[in-house]
Amino acid sequence: MDLIQMAREMGKALQASPEYQRVDAARRANDEDASLQDGIGRFNLLRLEMNQEMQKENKDEKKLQSLNEELQQVYTDVMGNPNMMEYNIAKQELDEVVQKVNAILGMCLNGEDPDTCEIPEGGCTGSCATCGGCH
Repeated sequence: MDLIQMAREMGKALQASPEYQRVDAARRANDEDASLQDGIGRFNLLRLEMNQEMQKENKDEKKLQSLNEELQQVYTDVMGNPNMMEYNIAKQELDEVVQKVNAILGMCLNGEDPDTCEIPEGGCTGSCATCGGCH
């Protein structure tokens, strides 16, 4: 089996993992949550309106302040939605798994034994070459 086919097999294994299944279920729940989708749409429209106001030569500071306050409230509402909260937690857990996989691959590319290389506690290998980013 060549490396590309092995990567495809790893992709299938990741999609079969409980972490991925949880993210996928949370994503579908978000898509089906009309209230959440309305909030996301409202957030995007407010952000666009705020950006347009900021581009104006004569900015209306009161309008900008009002838009910013409304944008922050909509953001808080969206992020406080139980479906969005579940998605964020599930996504973080999947990202941790992917970071571990990337760290192992990075260690192997640096010559470490694939059967024995271990990810240090906290996930940092000590080598920036294997880093998928902090947290």
